[in-house]
Amino acid sequence: MRIDLDSYREILDTLTRNKSRSFLTGFGVFWGVFMLVALIGGGNGMKEMLNQNFEGFATNSAMVWAQPTTKAYKGFRKGRMWEMNYKDVERLRQRIPELDVISPVLFSNGGTAYYGDRKSTVGVNGVQPDYQRVNEPKIRYGRFLNEMDLAQKRKVCVIGKKTYKDLFPGGGDPCGRFIRVDSIYYQIVGVDYNVSNINFGGEAGTTMLLPITLMQQAYNMGNDVHMIAVTGRKGVVMSNVAPRIRETVARAHSVDPTDEQGLMVFNTEVLFQLLDNLFSGVNFLIWLVGLGTLLAGAIGVSNIMMVTVRERTTEIGIRRAIGATPRNILSQIISESIVLTLVAGMSGILFAVAILQMLELSQTEDGIVSAHFQVSFWTAILAALVISIMGVLAGLAPAARAMSIKPVDAMRDE
Repeated sequence: MRIDLDSYREILDTLTRNKSRSFLTGFGVFWGVFMLVALIGGGNGMKEMLNQNFEGFATNSAMVWAQPTTKAYKGFRKGRMWEMNYKDVERLRQRIPELDVISPVLFSNGGTAYYGDRKSTVGVNGVQPDYQRVNEPKIRYGRFLNEMDLAQKRKVCVIGKKTYKDLFPGGGDPCGRFIRVDSIYYQIVGVDYNVSNINFGGEAGTTMLLPITLMQQAYNMGNDVHMIAVTGRKGVVMSNVAPRIRETVARAHSVDPTDEQGLMVFNTEVLFQLLDNLFSGVNFLIWLVGLGTLLAGAIGVSNIMMVTVRERTTEIGIRRAIGATPRNILSQIISESIVLTLVAGMSGILFAVAILQMLELSQTEDGIVSAHFQVSFWTAILAALVISIMGVLAGLAPAARAMSIKPVDAMRDE
């Protein structure tokens, strides 16, 4: 069988054209993988940023506070004002053993903190040391309030991040220094960098914490309690305990136990469950969109490989004529498909990781990354595995077409 130079040139020209088409088709796979990885990384970062709004709060906690009643009860008209007191703390401790931490909290109307010629608006809260088990602080300097502060009514405080930035713009450890609020001087013993958006009694970063015994005395609070923060023991579902909390406190103050507005029980457990369900749906949508885009790219690869096989009919016929087996043809076509999808897919992964890294660096504050917009190692491995599988699937139909080519038909086409 004689093959002239023109035939070789035609085969070379066909391969060159296929490279250009393969590049364009590979871009579809590249874009699909980029979208998948970028969406997963972006979703992880957004979830972390949203979780920071509730950072530090125990997932099985609840906040209890009094409000004007909305129902008449035992001769009392609706709209009645009432307050909780320290006896409610003991009632909850005795009657609901499922509760772990029961911590009373006091609030003030806020004030202005002064240090030298600098000032900052603060919300003053009185708490017990066990409050940190309900809302865990991120202590940057110093410590949290302790039992000695409580017992001795020490004039000490823990300030928030924004207050620290306002009063000490030069940075450094402010512990041991004194600030003035409402003509009273308090010694700073800690700086809390927690910026959770679940705040009671002040804006995030502006809350100043005092020992609750000191605040009772300094602000003449008496026996009143503005809020009670509670957590459930391990394995306790707070949603099951919340009705008993409301009933225990409400009956002691002649408030209708069914008056959910008269006695608020803010269950953070429901909030966290809602957040988890939201991001489960978001993750499902991300994978659905990403895999759909990848599938579209794989179909494009399959189409271009079909065109390649059609244009290389003569080449494949020659290879069959000189002894190439159907298995050789099959492995060649599928290998080309896998290489094409892998190269495009890995390029998409690397480009997406680079973009996510730049986005992560933009979220850095004080040398601390506030949110991680990245995918895990195993997620990247899974994406590469999916790419390889799609490469095999994309090459099956063209490979079957190539194996069906007979040398005689190839020469007749020539």
